[in-house]
Amino acid sequence: MTRNTRTPAIEPQPLRFSAQEQAVVYEARQILLRHLNQNPVLTSWQAVLDYCALTIRGDVERFHVLYLDRRNRLISDECLAIGTIDHVPVYPREVLRRCLALNASALIIVHNHPAGDPEPSAADLAMTKEIRNACASLGVVLHDHIITGAGRETSLRARGEL
Repeated sequence: MTRNTRTPAIEPQPLRFSAQEQAVVYEARQILLRHLNQNPVLTSWQAVLDYCALTIRGDVERFHVLYLDRRNRLISDECLAIGTIDHVPVYPREVLRRCLALNASALIIVHNHPAGDPEPSAADLAMTKEIRNACASLGVVLHDHIITGAGRETSLRARGEL
């Protein structure tokens, strides 16, 4: 007699950091931001993904916008909203208001999924479409919407959804 055994799928768990580890992560982010201020060109797509992976992850959902100049140099990385564990409010007019104030010509929108799965929700796709349309009407390029999760990122441009 043989038994069929099922191995349960292992779900990635969000990382829990001690206070000391959180301080180290904060310091690493500050070092990265200082480096970017001195070397502001995000030279490759992998550099953008690495930057997002380091700066956007967390225990609550956060929405960032990377504002870029005509040469795709980072003008500013701004956290426009902090939400809950599974929702963050985003207003396209706030994204574009800040874009115009910074005189940015392009942007990349980024948010995290604290649960770890970077697959976009229907709300993520709808919000991206609203921001894309607002950008188009003002002559601003929306390069991508990146969602970070546990150890991987999803690009809506790469998926053909932008």
